[in-house]
Amino acid sequence: MHEPTDRVRRAERSQIRVMYDLAARTEGDIVRLEVGEPDFDTPAHVVEAAATAAREGATHYTSNAGLPECRRAICDAMATDYGVEHDPEEVVVTVGGMEALHLATLATVGPDEELLYPGPAWPNYVTQAFLADGEPVEVSMAPETGFDLDADRLIDRMGPTTAAVVLTTPSNPTGRVYDPEAIRAVVEAAADHGVYVIADEVYTGLTYDREPRGVAALCGHPDHVLTVGSCSKTYAMTGWRLGWLAGNRDVVDEILKIRESTTACASSVSQHAAIAALTGPQDPFEEMYNAFRRRRDYVVDRIEAIDGLSAPRPEGAFYAFLDPEVEGDSLTFAKYLLEEHGVVLAPGSGFGTAGEGRLRLSFANSMDRLEAGLDRIEAGTASY
Repeated sequence: MHEPTDRVRRAERSQIRVMYDLAARTEGDIVRLEVGEPDFDTPAHVVEAAATAAREGATHYTSNAGLPECRRAICDAMATDYGVEHDPEEVVVTVGGMEALHLATLATVGPDEELLYPGPAWPNYVTQAFLADGEPVEVSMAPETGFDLDADRLIDRMGPTTAAVVLTTPSNPTGRVYDPEAIRAVVEAAADHGVYVIADEVYTGLTYDREPRGVAALCGHPDHVLTVGSCSKTYAMTGWRLGWLAGNRDVVDEILKIRESTTACASSVSQHAAIAALTGPQDPFEEMYNAFRRRRDYVVDRIEAIDGLSAPRPEGAFYAFLDPEVEGDSLTFAKYLLEEHGVVLAPGSGFGTAGEGRLRLSFANSMDRLEAGLDRIEAGTASY
């Protein structure tokens, strides 16, 4: 029998999911801090808009690019909230941000070409490069700067086989928000190399200490930027699977050709939900944002009070990238914390070589569970 292709065999399961599955098989009171999913329900007006659309017959295929009114709502929100200007014809509505990233990578990375990204980083970039028959290249950022974007380090690694660069701000797993000057330098260099920048901005709406701005709004070469966005994190809509890809119209038109053979279109009902989320009352989302910011502040204060534990201050998203003063690899320590102390974290090694020795904590959970989880982390760090 013919073996599966190399592009499939080279991919590995995310260590986030490894810990998720181990926790699911573990009995007792387990504090789950490994998955990046808001603990809030989708606001009622969004659910009602989707239900109304379904009842009224909006249950059919849409165009491959998505409903015009959905694309318009996305454009208006990007411009108002993040300063990124696009026409609806430059937007593709996708099945979550993951499909947007997949389409962007397929459109820009060819066989044996490189997809560069600053590490530590979300592990899906590696798999996305493999699926394009390309090569993922992690460019490690310095932990002593809190993994801030070192533009020179990333630029120096660009070469003739570099096809695209991924910038994720705020970062998963560090929560770092990259400085505008560094972003501009990277996009400028990418343009000089004829390289696209894929801006993964699914967490941009959860920027805490400065005004949120999109990568395309911060540079002089917006045509070289493909922006990935999503309703999942900011609007508590992970299960609706609704995202988007925005960029140069010529590239978007090419992407639509392969879109016909992937998912064809995003769910029509989910698109109506997105319209309600993006254009309707924003009070529920502001309440969620404020809750995440309070949790961030609590987690930062608590980490500072624990001996043998530190983390860069998260400036966005809902993650803290813990640095415990313990011996051994991060997966082993994560399993120990689960088995002996009942708290689940994501191993830092799952985010690349720059993450080894660290653990990602998601504070997308209630305050009482965060308190219990940090109690257990403190005990586990002391006793390991």
